[in-house]
Amino acid sequence: MLSVVIFAPLVLSLPLFFLRGRKAWFGYTWFASVVVFVLSLALLRGFQWETPGFQWEQQVEWLPTLGASYHIGIDGLSLILILLTTFLTTISILASFRYIQHRIREFCIAMLVLEGAMIGVFASLDLLLFFIFWEVMLVPMFLLIGVWGHDRRIYAAFKFVLYTMAGSAFLLFAILVLRLKTGTFDLVTLQQTVGNLPGAIQRWAFLAFAIAFAIKVPLVPFHTWLPDAHVEAPTAGSVLLAGILLKMGVYGFLRFNFALFPSIARDLAPLFMALGVIGILYGAWMSWVQTDLKKLIAYSSVAHLGFVILGIFTFTPWGLQGGILQMVNHGLSTGALFLAAGLLYERKHTREMSQLVGIGKLMPVFSTVFGIVMLSSIGLPGLNGFVGEFLILLGTFQVSKTLAFFGVLGIIFAAVYMLSMFQKVVFSPPREEDRGLLKDLTLREWLVFVPLLVFIFAIGVYPRPFLKFGKIPSQQVIERVAPETPTPTLSPHAEEGEP
Repeated sequence: MLSVVIFAPLVLSLPLFFLRGRKAWFGYTWFASVVVFVLSLALLRGFQWETPGFQWEQQVEWLPTLGASYHIGIDGLSLILILLTTFLTTISILASFRYIQHRIREFCIAMLVLEGAMIGVFASLDLLLFFIFWEVMLVPMFLLIGVWGHDRRIYAAFKFVLYTMAGSAFLLFAILVLRLKTGTFDLVTLQQTVGNLPGAIQRWAFLAFAIAFAIKVPLVPFHTWLPDAHVEAPTAGSVLLAGILLKMGVYGFLRFNFALFPSIARDLAPLFMALGVIGILYGAWMSWVQTDLKKLIAYSSVAHLGFVILGIFTFTPWGLQGGILQMVNHGLSTGALFLAAGLLYERKHTREMSQLVGIGKLMPVFSTVFGIVMLSSIGLPGLNGFVGEFLILLGTFQVSKTLAFFGVLGIIFAAVYMLSMFQKVVFSPPREEDRGLLKDLTLREWLVFVPLLVFIFAIGVYPRPFLKFGKIPSQQVIERVAPETPTPTLSPHAEEGEP
């Protein structure tokens, strides 16, 4: 079933070569993405939430002379990111019906290929297979930015590829070193054998993996490709870039750095926590001074992912589960913010906040949706962002009260720049020329935003079902990296290891 989910988008893209017409291409592609989403939901059937290890596992000999196999499988961490991928892809395609006006068939094919590659990244348990999906993913995203992006799209597309390829070079180097020293690419086998390697090899391999994943997150100072890529990408590209691709860096740390090099991860945790805090503050300050709406949202991603890195490197149950949940929260909230920015760009053909004013009177329903999404991004209690940030800060307080203080400071700055942006865009006096031009939400746009709002409220009000995904993966990280960490609970009735 897992192989079906991985390759279904690729197979379903083939009929696009034979269809004709804009409506046929978009309608079929959206239908195909819905089918893939439904198939991914089937992975929940019979999933053993309390069972450690990987499920839906499949291993077939592929390149035995190289020690590589087609080995796939998922745990709760992989599963929630696959579900997020298929969900956001469906939303992104629906949001692109009006936005994309040229090379529509190629756009639809690129979206489905990208979806399949992203699912493959989260399901791969063989390092060579993981690297192949990791590289395949770059091609459709490069095309999304370079072909369907804005004025400086070529510059942004090449910058994105150059940065990511630089990280890929480090990643491939580390993978080849491990293969030469252990004779296998298999992740499960490597977890048992890497510890026998000399300490110097482990340290260099850890750093090579870490650089590749830090670029993808992106951690400061590896972040400079992100604002350009976000600003110049089409709306669908920005949503998937923020919602999924950035999470692959965090996923890499959790799946590979922590699993293969636990002692080095533990030793370097203060460094990465400090980089996370720097990202939180830097992202907030840079967002504060932006005049371009998409660039403000892009820099806010640097701050949000700084929170995620801070949480996972605490190696506490609260911090790890909060970090995993916050990956999902960021995908929903920031994805919705980019959809809102794209909607305004469709109507006004500008991203400058000085030109996007007074929409509260002209588009009251959209402004309400925009406000809810904005409040979820800054962590208002009752919405999804609060749960993840609260758990991350709880875990950080256990490790370092100083870093937790700066994390709280970052939340305050986030409220400042987001509320300032909202005041300018929504509550400023409207421009006379915009009256009659700015239409409120259409039915298609309602279908885009409502599913996101449902999850924003659901996670904020009752997060327990979503925390289940990260419970066992978090426990396994702690057992491997910091087995002496105490397991806190919030009540005598809470299950062991569950916040």
